[in-house]
Amino acid sequence: MTVSAPSTTASWQRALDGRVAIVTGGSRGIGAAISRLLAADGAAVAVLGIADDRERTDRLRASLNGDAQRVHFYEANVADHTQCESAVARVLAEHGRIDVLVNNAGITKDRTVLKMSIEEWNDVIGVDLSGPFFMIRAVLPHMVERKYGRIVNISSVVARTGNFGQANYAAAKAGLLGLTKTVALEGARSGITVNAVAPGFTMTEMVAAMPPAAIEAARNRTPEQRLAQPEEIARVVRFLIDEQSAFVTGATYDINGGMFM
Repeated sequence: MTVSAPSTTASWQRALDGRVAIVTGGSRGIGAAISRLLAADGAAVAVLGIADDRERTDRLRASLNGDAQRVHFYEANVADHTQCESAVARVLAEHGRIDVLVNNAGITKDRTVLKMSIEEWNDVIGVDLSGPFFMIRAVLPHMVERKYGRIVNISSVVARTGNFGQANYAAAKAGLLGLTKTVALEGARSGITVNAVAPGFTMTEMVAAMPPAAIEAARNRTPEQRLAQPEEIARVVRFLIDEQSAFVTGATYDINGGMFM
């Protein structure tokens, strides 16, 4: 009996070849882990960030070796809807399509409600909640026209639990869960899935900047007795944007080591 040689196509073709993904805040922390994983799987990754993120993106590209050419930087402040629209237009002009949007960009300005300024409230709501809305609004017409899209919003465990001194951040991340469900309903008949990932405390620059006592308290509150690694969050995002995850929409994936069950 003659046995045909296996096709070599599958051995070199990557699962996301030809796909184009936007990752806001994709140059560091969880965002960098997502960008790295998507590029390694063959996607062209458009990293959106402020001016300071350009150098971080260059460092990310330098660490990717053969995958570096798939990572591109676009300067945009997601709190400004005109900059979001402009960035999306540039990505479409240069790549011809947008298959994936990961709303990862986020900031914190922690203070108790009694001490929090209106500016601190507005700044965090602007980036962490309005930003995802602006980005979704910008990419949605293209996704609806193509009858395909994957949107993942990065929320937080504090959307579920609240957190002392983080009224602005918790409110934004909780609002993101409602936004996720609503856009999932509106996009379902157009082949667009919209999901949220709610990480627990993760070893990023943002968390590392917290007081050591606060980091230790977060670790102690987690049954796993550790913080997450960014790559652990990225792997769930990768699952949600997969072509075969088409029946998963409007869901929130809690990745917090048991802090919230």
